[in-house]
Amino acid sequence: MSTERISRLGRLMQEHGLGAVALNPGPTFLYLTSISFHLMERPIIALFAPERQPWLILPEFERTKAETGLIDFRLATYGEDEASRRQAFEQAAAGFGLGSMRVGVEPLRLRVLELRILEAAAPEAKFVNGEPALIPVRASKDETEVQAMRKAAGIAERALEASLAHVRVGMTERELASELTLQLLRAGSDPELPFSPIVAAGPNSALPHAVPTARKMQQGDLLLVDWGASHGGYFSDITRTFALGAPDPELEQIHKIVQGANLAGRNAVRPGSTCAAVDDAARSVIARAGYADFFNHRTGHGIGLDVHEPPYIRGDNPEQLVPGMTFTIEPGVYLSGRGGVRVEDDVLVTTDGGETLTSMPRELRILG
Repeated sequence: MSTERISRLGRLMQEHGLGAVALNPGPTFLYLTSISFHLMERPIIALFAPERQPWLILPEFERTKAETGLIDFRLATYGEDEASRRQAFEQAAAGFGLGSMRVGVEPLRLRVLELRILEAAAPEAKFVNGEPALIPVRASKDETEVQAMRKAAGIAERALEASLAHVRVGMTERELASELTLQLLRAGSDPELPFSPIVAAGPNSALPHAVPTARKMQQGDLLLVDWGASHGGYFSDITRTFALGAPDPELEQIHKIVQGANLAGRNAVRPGSTCAAVDDAARSVIARAGYADFFNHRTGHGIGLDVHEPPYIRGDNPEQLVPGMTFTIEPGVYLSGRGGVRVEDDVLVTTDGGETLTSMPRELRILG
């Protein structure tokens, strides 16, 4: 699988005029190599080019991991001293033949640390944005990837159900976030969660990216929970909104509007449609109800090995949907000082439409 993915990357590199690609540890590195390294003070770089054996520059103590992987890398290793590190990068740059190549990098991933070392090792090379070649490699998920995401969704939903049994008036947002984190691990999530759960009650639910606080939940609060799980490196990302007792009638009505917008967005997913069209389908429901000014973020984002990745479901994105793409649909309405509602699901573009990978009920659920 890794060999096929690297070959696909090679074809895309040629299409976009890239002589090489330099990647440090991250989702794309993992996708292409099936080897997991974490970012640290010791740089690790893989070099890829069409029809060339790839090189991997890494600390000597990581050699065994590289040698037992699926990719036949040529290795350049270094010790703890900067001199050996510099020599390893120079060895790889010369052996690989970086020369004056246009080298694609991931601008959201490659650190200044690695960039400066690469520039010193290959001063004639030109380091450019490699996203035009790199993004399409991961955009369309295969069945193995989709199954991992289905499992991540199921784990997340089971964990929240277990956590909701503990919700009560007087519980703090942080207490529920802690309980949910524990339940995610108990339900089988990989330890690396996509993000720390967002638990926001009452006025805090009007903050789309709220951080759980010591605020105690009160009767009548809306309770917004945005959480996800990880399985095999693939993520889920879900949001549901609840109420502690009877909510404000307007907030209850807003939940119905947002739920309808979520459904309209999911129903608009099909091959050949566009990210902008899906955004419009969801956004127009909220606009017709008079709350357009209170939906202040995009409708969704891609999800996979990254919790936020292309495609981005927003009104100015003409990108066409293709089978295998996976992304969120997460419309919301936020009334400052009062409360907010978001309903978020993970969807897959199929050959003839869309499939929702998340299944937890979307109706406003009264707790307590």
